[in-house]
Amino acid sequence: MALSQPATFNEPWSDERVAAFMTIQPPHGVSADFHILYNAYKHMRPHDFERLLVLFRAEGRDVNAKNEHGQTLADILSALPRHSSAFLALLQKN
Repeated sequence: MALSQPATFNEPWSDERVAAFMTIQPPHGVSADFHILYNAYKHMRPHDFERLLVLFRAEGRDVNAKNEHGQTLADILSALPRHSSAFLALLQKN
């Protein structure tokens, strides 16, 4: 079966596309702030994630929001291989 849309990598992300992550709604019982950060981490490159964090912090959102297991995104990234280190460093910036 052929894919309906070819995969693209390293395409530029517009400001609108980055900002759209701020509107992602979480499942019931999940912190909206954690859900936004986790989805952004999964889908963005570090420099796009950094752009999201500027918006996130400007809105007074919580970069230390926890998931249903009591973990922050930084907690999760700390346990992952080194490819997550750039994201972790961005989360830990003031």
